[in-house]
Amino acid sequence: MAGSTPPRKWRSAAGAVGDAGLEEAWLVAEAPAKAKAKWRVTVSFGRRGHFNSFVLLLLVLFVVLAVPITTRNDDGNGSHEQREAATATVPPLADAGDDGEQGDDLVVGECDMSSGRWVYDDAAYPLYKESACEFMSDQSACGKFGRTDLKYQQWRWQPHGCDLPRFNAVKLLRRLRNKRLAFVGDSLNRNQWISMVCLIDTATPTLHKSMAGGNTSLVTFKIHEYNASVDFYWSPLLVESNSDDPVHHRVDDRVVRAGSIARHSRRWADADVLVFNSYLWWRRPTINVLFGAAAEGAHRAAYEVTGSLLAFEMALRTWSEWLEHHVDRARAKLFFMSTSPTHLHSDEWDPSASGGGNHQCYNETEPILAEEAHRGRDTDPAFARAVEAEVSRLAGRGVAVRVLDVTRLSEHRKDAHPSVHRRQWTPLTEAEMEARARDPSSGADCVHWCLPGVPDVWNQMLYAHIMSSS
Repeated sequence: MAGSTPPRKWRSAAGAVGDAGLEEAWLVAEAPAKAKAKWRVTVSFGRRGHFNSFVLLLLVLFVVLAVPITTRNDDGNGSHEQREAATATVPPLADAGDDGEQGDDLVVGECDMSSGRWVYDDAAYPLYKESACEFMSDQSACGKFGRTDLKYQQWRWQPHGCDLPRFNAVKLLRRLRNKRLAFVGDSLNRNQWISMVCLIDTATPTLHKSMAGGNTSLVTFKIHEYNASVDFYWSPLLVESNSDDPVHHRVDDRVVRAGSIARHSRRWADADVLVFNSYLWWRRPTINVLFGAAAEGAHRAAYEVTGSLLAFEMALRTWSEWLEHHVDRARAKLFFMSTSPTHLHSDEWDPSASGGGNHQCYNETEPILAEEAHRGRDTDPAFARAVEAEVSRLAGRGVAVRVLDVTRLSEHRKDAHPSVHRRQWTPLTEAEMEARARDPSSGADCVHWCLPGVPDVWNQMLYAHIMSSS
């Protein structure tokens, strides 16, 4: 991959147990069997050959003593040079699990994973503990901020006609060796990114991992033993906008450069797997679209107030044209996440709330279990159709982008948002404190998701597609 760093030189895995040194342990296990030396020496001790026999005996002793040293070098405790040679010559294991067996059968093309039902399964879920993830975000750490009903963590998504494959972090890392997986989009995509980070982190406790980037647009989670990275890049409207600052992005008068994406794309152009999303930041009646190159200056640019759907379609066309002309079609795997639904209107599932008692998702502890598909009024299918149309256009030009439909399954999970169990990033004003004293639900976050939770299912679906691709 262009711009990637060379693979790490592996340290010895002598004495490694459990998950420690996964790659090194495999290399030791799969090292070629050593040939057993068979010695056949005849020594004569006549008077005439005494000196020659003595020299021969010394030679035999030297060879015998050298055999154990060579053996130790072969099995991982020998010289640094021999360990490097073994690492270089043994091929990586592609899809075998920790026990050496072949992975789950991923018949992705034969199953609609987005169509199914939620099944309570406290034996197998959650997939990890919130407190066990070293890199958990305060935005998603609902238990840390006082949520005690944890039933929302224990629901399993059951597609009709198939099962979601078990998430296996080691298999994924082997597929991502020397590669880069990048999530590009808004805070919902960051929510999914944190889920992926925690799925990997909690399953590989002994690997060397680090996080870099902090409050910048590009944050990188690095798994050093595999020279793999799982990144998040803040770009809520995909194209350039006045909301591109990763911290200070709440503006009343939103402006986008619908034809400009280069400032963003250069940060993720070399990624091997790209996961895009964009929706909620377009959900307003109009958007200010700025035409003209940034280099021309604001006085040379022209603003046009545009309907948000039309502006979204313009931005999608800029995004798709960039992919068409710049993406490596043979290497890159491309995904677009569908709309992540909100639960801001409790009258959608609670008729008693229709009289003005909207509590949003506050104190909701159960999913919407109705068999029929549920769709909240904040989910606009016109935006989904715009994505599908652009993806179809790209397919006709030889660029494959897979849309992962997470909307239908997430619509039922009114119970899985942070609500009031979240960090307050800015101090509350006096008016806000008074409003929350009167109505606690006024401060509920019914947009993002608690972790462990719904985004883990999104990543199980993403994992299935990554692992099933050639």
